[in-house]
Amino acid sequence: MPRIACIVNPAGRDGHALKRWKSIEPALTEAGFECETHFTERVGHAPEIAYSMRDRDDIELIVACGGDGTVHEVASGLRGSSIPLGIIPAGTGNDVARAHGIPLKKAAGIIDVLTNGKNRPVGAFRLQGTPSPSEGGYPEPTNNPAWDGEPDIPGRVVRWVFLESDCGVTSATARAKLSRAKWIKGSFKYTYLGITEILPWKKKMAWVKIDDNPGEIVDFSMLAATTTEMFGGGYKVCPGASPILEHGFLCHAWGLSKLKMLMLMGPLKKGKHVGKWGIELKPCTRLEIRSLDSEGNPSDASHNPPLIVQADGEPCLQTPALLEYHTKQLWIRGAAEVSWDK
Repeated sequence: MPRIACIVNPAGRDGHALKRWKSIEPALTEAGFECETHFTERVGHAPEIAYSMRDRDDIELIVACGGDGTVHEVASGLRGSSIPLGIIPAGTGNDVARAHGIPLKKAAGIIDVLTNGKNRPVGAFRLQGTPSPSEGGYPEPTNNPAWDGEPDIPGRVVRWVFLESDCGVTSATARAKLSRAKWIKGSFKYTYLGITEILPWKKKMAWVKIDDNPGEIVDFSMLAATTTEMFGGGYKVCPGASPILEHGFLCHAWGLSKLKMLMLMGPLKKGKHVGKWGIELKPCTRLEIRSLDSEGNPSDASHNPPLIVQADGEPCLQTPALLEYHTKQLWIRGAAEVSWDK
């Protein structure tokens, strides 16, 4: 009987994750799994649990039951281990599960992937960002040297990004989720918050350097560095992206008006936005974002008001920030066939 360890976030999606776990646990036993269950008690607990089990030879699979935040935490603790990560999607966006062909609702389909799925080595971005203050009960981030490693740059916090890191109006939307719209369920929450962040948006200038290209000063609207196609509950931001390549992907939009930002939401959902209003999609292995000083030169100070930088839905970092892509950081068990596995 294969032994698996399941890390469950009982608070995920306002308690939905716990209900999902209670409904699927008997089916896991029926399928022949011996389950060792761990419940998280706070933000940052899941990587501690995963890290403590990463070298055990009696566990075939470590499974995250929750949303993308829970998946991010478990993946962080497992990074570099030979034990693959399985997923029981139980959050709002569930974009990592979507990317790996894991059904979002049907228990039989989820268990089939855990039983018969394929393990794939995926890449990740190493993000060094400046910590943002706590908000909405979400604590100010600190370094986790055991699993994330130490920062190379003083004053920065390290996070590993297995799905996406975005900055601009999209990260402001995620930051707003910490304190607003808790009454809205499902992916509509992102749409609602997106509109409420676009309307008061004020121009933010930033210095951006992509790979070995010269740095440029831009009117910052949106930027997303990703390993997969979608985030935000199915928004296909980087169509065609794959986490098994030698590089990540970057989608950026500079100088968009508020009207264009609002008009972008529909095409963005379907992956039809690339090429509109100068929006570009390109490979990326290194990305640097900095504020400007009074003379227009790149600065080590943070933007004021802050320009938030996300790590897999964790909107607790800000500029200046550096992202560097690394291949084969984690094994994920997904569907036997996915479109990007070529």
